[in-house]
Amino acid sequence: MRIFNLNFKIIGQILFVIIFLSTTSANSLDKFNKADRISNYFSGILLLNNNQYDDSFNSFKKLNGLEISHENYSKKFLYSLVNSGNLKEAFNYSKKLERKKLDIFESDLIMGIYYLKELNLDLAQKYFLKAKSRNSKFILNNYVSKSLFNWSTFGNINLKQATIEIEKLDKRFENLKKIQNVFLNCYYNSYDTNYLFEELTSDTKIDFSRYNYFYALFVSTSGKNDKAKEIVESALKLYPRNLLLNQLKIDLNKKNYSLDFNCKNIGHVISEILYITSNALSSQFIYPLSNFYLNLAKYLNEEFHSYDTLLAENFYNTENFKKSKNIYNDLSKKGKAFHWYASKQLSRIYIQDNNKEKALKLLSNAYKNLINKDIYVTFDYAEFLKNNEKFKESIPYYTKILNEVEKSHPLYVEATDGRGVAYERIGEWDKAEKDLLLSLEIDPDQAYVINYLAYSWIEKGVKIQKSLEMLKKANKLRSNDPYITDSLGWALFKLERYKESKDYLQLAVKLMPGDPIVNDHYGDVLWKNGKEIQARYYWNYVLSLEETEDKLKKSIEVKLIKGI
Repeated sequence: MRIFNLNFKIIGQILFVIIFLSTTSANSLDKFNKADRISNYFSGILLLNNNQYDDSFNSFKKLNGLEISHENYSKKFLYSLVNSGNLKEAFNYSKKLERKKLDIFESDLIMGIYYLKELNLDLAQKYFLKAKSRNSKFILNNYVSKSLFNWSTFGNINLKQATIEIEKLDKRFENLKKIQNVFLNCYYNSYDTNYLFEELTSDTKIDFSRYNYFYALFVSTSGKNDKAKEIVESALKLYPRNLLLNQLKIDLNKKNYSLDFNCKNIGHVISEILYITSNALSSQFIYPLSNFYLNLAKYLNEEFHSYDTLLAENFYNTENFKKSKNIYNDLSKKGKAFHWYASKQLSRIYIQDNNKEKALKLLSNAYKNLINKDIYVTFDYAEFLKNNEKFKESIPYYTKILNEVEKSHPLYVEATDGRGVAYERIGEWDKAEKDLLLSLEIDPDQAYVINYLAYSWIEKGVKIQKSLEMLKKANKLRSNDPYITDSLGWALFKLERYKESKDYLQLAVKLMPGDPIVNDHYGDVLWKNGKEIQARYYWNYVLSLEETEDKLKKSIEVKLIKGI
């Protein structure tokens, strides 16, 4: 499937180049039909889509003049410039497009943001108006251009007029309008600001947890530091892993700390609007455009490190681990909360690079060097150890959590489950069973805990009928989950209900075709249903898989000779 997707992507990009060539004017073709120029354009597109922005920029810059006949080139070149950090050059190229009357939405946006950074609001407003007037087919572009134009005018109108302008934004962006309205009242120093922040952050339908950070900053800058601490502490009870709030909690206890966001600064507010847009695009996997808006946000507010976390995640999601690592290494120096967060992310990358030893050393050192280790940090560390097969080492940390929290605490269930799994993996089944049963006693609807306990019983040859009933419940909670489906089929197999078992195990293979155990189970049930040739096919397939463990290989080699 991966090969098919890759080929489909390449074919699509080849077709794009063919369309590009067929729609470019004859004069343009005379200039750009040489193989090296076509190659540079094609390479630029591929590199941009793969988020290799420096290389993309180097390919595109060799095609100077192509913007005369091909608007898409200008847009892609600007993406490469901005995403590779060449904002000044992006501005210069945008001015060049303007002189040639070839300016586009992206060039207007870049020039507006450049002039805003230079505190030239009149020119910023001019270019934001041009961008807004283009009425892009892309709805997010329209939201951004209208919002940026509005904010560039707010210095010349009163709060009532400004509120009316925000209300004119597309109704589909109602939640984003609420955010802008809070910042608007803060910008105008309105008496309603405190109330609006409280209303926004207490919304139970939408996750506005991020805006507790801005609320606390607003209160702190008003000279109410104790109130700001209360806001942070209250928010962390609901969102204990929120990076911004955890770092602010530390910073508020310092005598002096630098503010990285001020809602009375138009550039800062606009940078947050750009960030929200970038985040929305990232959630849709549109990474080049997400990074375009994100780098513009960073340009307007270089000290707001929250933007770097999204940029690093975007690079990670596109497997550009080198770029991601560089950002996380920088973030690790920005505060204690940032250091722990960055260490976790770097460890994840090292594991992807098959360097588990370095990952373990890095996170272990980061944990040991933390002065204040709250239960969530300890839990994350215990999970990391368990997930990387340091089962015995993880148990004391799970125990520490269980000794510190009540049974009603959400971490109690998770820590009991985690410790149970660790005990099972080191062969201490009595302790494992006790923990897993306790976890289910507190929260009986944990599908994966049900599956783990039931499958363990099945493998031990005990309580198989009870396991089957439990797995039916797990299957209702998580229908078509491959692991639960396999366990359900395997329970039926152990109960010698081979025809029913075959249906579930066949589905499990479809859901997880590359898993050795699932394929082995399916081979077994095929044999029991009289399909001996097909069974041997699946057993041989398991032997060909790299993930197959030696113990399973030996078992299959026996079955290939003797059957079951």
